[in-house]
Formats: sequence, C-alpha cells, structure tokens
Amino acid sequence: MTEFEQVYQAYFSDVYLYARSLSGDASLAEDITSETFMKAMEAIDSFRGTCEMRVWLCQIAKNCYLSYLRKDKRLVFSNEPFPAKAEADPEAALLRQDAAARVHRILHSLAEPYKEVFSLRVFSELSFKQIASLFGKSDNWACVTYHRARKKIQEEMGDSHEPYL
Repeated sequence: MTEFEQVYQAYFSDVYLYARSLSGDASLAEDITSETFMKAMEAIDSFRGTCEMRVWLCQIAKNCYLSYLRKDKRLVFSNEPFPAKAEADPEAALLRQDAAARVHRILHSLAEPYKEVFSLRVFSELSFKQIASLFGKSDNWACVTYHRARKKIQEEMGDSHEPYL
C-alpha cells in the first residue's frame, strides 16, 4: 500500500463528513471528497507539515466546495422549508421552525470566526480540538470563540429562551 493510500484510508471519513457538513448533500460531499484527494495527491509535495494532515485536507475540501458554489450558477434558492414530519402539535412545530430560522439568520450575520466555529461545533459536531486544528489555534481558543458566538446568538434572540441554544 502506498503512503498516499494510507492517507486516503486514514482521512477519507473525516474529509467526507466535513464536506457533508458544508454542503448538506451526500452526493455532493462524495464529489468534493474525491476532488479533495485528487488535488491533495497532486499537491502532496507542497504539504509542509505545519498542521495536521486532516486540517490540510479539510482546507482543500473547503476550497473545493467554495469553488463549486462559485461555478454552479444553476443553484436555485427557495424560501420554502423542507417538508417536515407531521407533529401532534402544529403550533409547537411552527414555533420551532421560526426559532430555527431566526438562529440561522443571526448566525449568518455573525463575523468570522464566530460563524464558522459555531457551525463546525453545532452542525459538524466537531470537537474543540478538531476546530482548533482547522484554525491553527488552541483548544481553549476554539471553546471561547464558540461560547462567544453562542452568547451573541442568545443576545440577538432576546428573552425567547429557545431550546436550540
């Protein structure tokens, strides 16, 4: 087994899960993951080892995803929510949908790195150590940044005490 095959086997799952968290689409995540490893194979000589291999690969995956978004002019955005399962209490379901939409609006208005750290922690379910590695910072930095982002969102939400935070 070649050294690159070992890298592929060791990090495929991490890169795929990261791409999936970015795109929200399993098929697109597979494409991004494939492209990531192709680009990594071409650029492996430029890997300086100043960060973990996982971090380097995730940075490539993020760049691949951003390139995809720039190139794909066919994206259609809709204000319609995804169909939800029927709930016993429709009023509660509407309140949860409204609160989730408010959280997302507030999240997207946050400055970096708060927005990305919060998203990586909540939606990608990364540990503070993994987030710190992605940014080349300490675990404590990742934790503090996440909690500051969370506090900013809670302040914007006001007194609603949403269960999401």
